[in-house]
Parts: sequence; structure tokens; C-alpha cells
Amino acid sequence: METIEQLKRQVESLQDQLRQQEKMATLGLLTAGIVHEIRNPLNFVINFSKLSGDLIKDLEEDIEANTADIDGDDVEDIRDIMESLKENLQKIKEHGDRAISIIQNILLYSRGKEDEFIPTDVCKLVKEYVWLSYHAMRANLKNFNISILEDYGKDIPMMSVVPQDLSRAVLNVMNNACYAVWDKAQNGDADYKPTVSVKVARQAEELVISITDNGVGMSPEVKQRLFETFFTTKPTGQGTGLGMFITRSIIEEKHHGRIEFDSEEGRFTTFSLIIPIKA
Repeated sequence: METIEQLKRQVESLQDQLRQQEKMATLGLLTAGIVHEIRNPLNFVINFSKLSGDLIKDLEEDIEANTADIDGDDVEDIRDIMESLKENLQKIKEHGDRAISIIQNILLYSRGKEDEFIPTDVCKLVKEYVWLSYHAMRANLKNFNISILEDYGKDIPMMSVVPQDLSRAVLNVMNNACYAVWDKAQNGDADYKPTVSVKVARQAEELVISITDNGVGMSPEVKQRLFETFFTTKPTGQGTGLGMFITRSIIEEKHHGRIEFDSEEGRFTTFSLIIPIKA
């Protein structure tokens, strides 16, 4: 039988977890508000880059119509400058569009309707959340820096998924992979190169999202308790112990798929999120 002291410790642990969940919920609301505010100035940046591109085209036409009145060397200099401006504006537009895409995904993550299946470019979704996890880890873990290897299949159709849930599953697994390689890097091995490999591939009528890290790996006990609620190997305040429990629910119950994993302690861990392809 459990002693009173053991029960008290369990209650305290649950209270800590609830406080952490409350903080995360508040952070989610703040993030959604910040993202909404950022979207407006980003739209201005993108729109003005387009307008500036149109003005450069008008300027090119005026120069072509008046080349006889302009020194030949000056004409070449002007054309070189305009080409550079067009390239710069194109880069501004590309990165602005990418930022808007990330913002839309974050809003979908925080506001998406529960259990709503939407046609989704899964490769794009996985890529966005892999890099969101990376940047979040860089902001929260000291000296965090890893290599990410990506392989996205070319034959994957738009799939009917619950995007805010699938993105949460990818984020949970990627966060664990990032933490595993960071944790191993703390041992001070100068030859160690923390690496996470991400692969999205089609296998027959199933989609496989695989995330592999060369981090600390999992012990037999961790493998057995992996999907238990409130079980975590991270220090207090860095893990809720709900990530893999939620991930299994998303993949198995909502998307009728399965999770497979392989791990060797001290060497690597691979998680594969496998769901049926529903076009």
C-alpha cells in the first residue's frame, strides 16, 4: 500500500503539472494575440514590396524610352541597380510569405476547430513545425545548436487530417528529439554532433513521418512507461509528462494510425507516426 508521504508527493506532483498547464494555456493565448498583431505589418511589407516592383517596371519602361538622352555607362549602371532592387524585393516577398504561412499555422494550432479534418499539405506542415520546435528550443535551452536533415517525399497527396492536432504530435516528438540531443551534448564530448533527421514518405497506402535523433536514447523503463500520463524524464518545469500520451491519442484515436519507435540507450531514438492516406 502507498504511504501517506507517497500520496502527498503524488498530489504535489499533480499540482505542479496543473500549474505548468495553466501557464502554457496563458502563453498560448498571448501567442495567438501577438501573432495576430504581427500579421498586419507583415501584410504591409509584402504589399509594398509588390508595389515597389511595379514602380521599378514603370521606371524600366521610362528608361528604355529615353536611352538616347542618357549616357551609355549610366544606363548600364541604372539597369544593374534595378536588377539588384528586383532581387531584393523578391527576397522580401518570399520571406514575408513564409512568415505569413508560419503565422497562419500557429493560429490554426491555437484556434482550429476540434476534430475538423482539412485537406493539408503534410510535408509543408511537418517542415513548419520542425523548425518552430528548433527555434523554440534555441530560445529556451542554453547553447542549443543542432543539425536537421530533411527528406520530404515528392509523391504525397494533399491529405485529410486534423492539422492543429497533427502539428501538435509532430511538435511533441520533435521537442523530445531536440531535448535528447541537447542533453547528450552536455557531456562535453567535442566529437559529438547533435543531429535530428526528419523524413516524410509514402509506404503503400500509409504516410510515415519519422523523426530520428542521435541523443541519449531510452532505457527499458522509459520505453515501458513512455505513454503514461505525467511520466517525464525532464527536470521539473521542462516537461509536463503529457506529450507522448497526447501524441498517441492524436495518431491512434483521431487519425486511426499507429506509433512505432526504436531506441538504444546512449545512441539514438526513432519515432514513426504512421497514418492511413485519406486524399
